[in-house]
Amino acid sequence: MDKLSKIYIAGHRGLVGSATLRSLKKEGYSNFLLKTHKELDLQVQRNVENFFKKGKPDYVFLAAARVGGILANNTYPADFIYNNLVIQVNVIHAAYKYGVKKLLFLGSSCIYPKYAPQPMKEEYLLTGLLEPTNEPYAVAKIAGIKMCQSYNRQYRTNFISVMPTNLYGPYDNFDLENSHVLPALIRKFHLARLLKDKRYEEIKRDVERFSEGFNLSLDLNLILEKSGITSEYVKLWGSGTPRREFLHVDDLADACVFLMNHYDSGEIINIGTGRDVTIKELAELIKEIVGFDGEIVWDKTKPDGMVRKLLDISKLKSLGWTPKISLRDGIKQTYEWYVKFSGNL
Repeated sequence: MDKLSKIYIAGHRGLVGSATLRSLKKEGYSNFLLKTHKELDLQVQRNVENFFKKGKPDYVFLAAARVGGILANNTYPADFIYNNLVIQVNVIHAAYKYGVKKLLFLGSSCIYPKYAPQPMKEEYLLTGLLEPTNEPYAVAKIAGIKMCQSYNRQYRTNFISVMPTNLYGPYDNFDLENSHVLPALIRKFHLARLLKDKRYEEIKRDVERFSEGFNLSLDLNLILEKSGITSEYVKLWGSGTPRREFLHVDDLADACVFLMNHYDSGEIINIGTGRDVTIKELAELIKEIVGFDGEIVWDKTKPDGMVRKLLDISKLKSLGWTPKISLRDGIKQTYEWYVKFSGNL
């Protein structure tokens, strides 16, 4: 990409898209095509094709997707497979049809088999059964990968697919029912600390900002207790023993810009840190950073998901890229952003 290239970021207001936009601006890029969901519904094929026909982007970062944790995936499996498939099909086909020079598709580490050897190499794709708790989402992402590879074969496009590990950072989803584990933990411990300190006005502002579905006419203690949040303890799903890898979204964005400029293979490539922690270790770290001095209770009747998910990033490292943000520093920065964004300064 040169600095004047016309760049479209699908999902530029989301976690990954906003970080990609920040990274590109930092690198001196300034010619962006940006549309909100209200301005361009990526699930409407006609609208997507009209946008590409008129805008003619040179490069596309496909970061728009429906995402969520175990609870969301279990509750809305049809939405996860439908929404993601439709978005991918519309954007990838339009990119081919209207001559995009290069497209980067954001996949996910959940594409790998449930019992894949650890750390997971790119060649493990489609070598076994998927984790049932997020299978519809994973199937949609695999379809996106195969669509990019198929268009490369048939039409000689330059569409690349990257597989990020678990992400976190500013503009993440902090909804207690639909978010991934790390932002959910940040919010749970933060609300528990506010509850213990009887800072009810700050709790109300937080709930109003991040949880539209909550009925504020109900007692706040009852509202939070339903999500496992009390002044004395925080209840978390599972046993705490599964191991997960976490990558700050700014590192991911930096890697995506790097790969857009230096990687032209249709073969998928992992993006991660190469290090993992148990969910229990993660919870203890977040509890410490947030400053909650209560207990952690584990609800072992709830699912754990995969026992371990760690990506092999040797392929990416061989190209000259490594992550820069430590887990502690990244969580601290994300928590500071969350507190400021929720209005609890």
